[in-house]
Amino acid sequence: MEEELRRLQRRFSELAARAARQNRYTYTAFLTPAEQDLLLRSARSLEAPATLLGGFEGAERRLACFGDEAALGYPPAPPVCCLRIAPAAQRFASDIGHRDFLGALMGLGIKREFLGDILVEDRTGWLFCLEEIAPWILDNLTSVGRTTVVCARSDPPEAALRLPEPKEVVVSSERLDGLISAVWDLSRSKSKECFDRELVFVNGLLTDSPARQPSPGDVISVRGLGRFRYEGLSRETRKGRLRVTVRVW
Repeated sequence: MEEELRRLQRRFSELAARAARQNRYTYTAFLTPAEQDLLLRSARSLEAPATLLGGFEGAERRLACFGDEAALGYPPAPPVCCLRIAPAAQRFASDIGHRDFLGALMGLGIKREFLGDILVEDRTGWLFCLEEIAPWILDNLTSVGRTTVVCARSDPPEAALRLPEPKEVVVSSERLDGLISAVWDLSRSKSKECFDRELVFVNGLLTDSPARQPSPGDVISVRGLGRFRYEGLSRETRKGRLRVTVRVW
């Protein structure tokens, strides 16, 4: 693991140096939250600024873009596209979900780093992937589970372009462990376990502090569970507990 992290750090340094030297944007493949954490913690030592892009606001898997729009004079154009994967006949489709779509894609021999987020709605998946792998998927992905599917390039679905609806949860305090417990209906011990296993990220940075209080606008990701944006305190209940607002993806 340590050697993999060192290799990734060297890759970040190489891409940043190339962007600075050649005056053009350079990009990684899709990064996991842990890899994004590594990038953000080392960003100050790189020769070019880095931003994280995933195809839509709130994406969990994102690629790093090295380069400065102010210096280059034009915005980045990350090599990410969106593919719509839909049943050929809805009425004959089985109940397919995120795991089914990902399994079918991995079954084609595609490396996970080439694939970003997959959004699923009504048995249809929208995949964000690197442009270079899109033709292979379009030509070869014909089924998900037992369901025959049709793949096509697509604009992102509306659900990806808008924030989730706000919802209120009741907590005793604004601590991260309490928020995670309330959002996913976990016991405090299960919530603490997420921190012990290094699964919790705030704005892409790993955190090991259950007592940390997020600021409004912070995005909290828990690997294996999902992510939410903390909107802040709404009001206090009569029993002295707090109603806070979150947006859960």
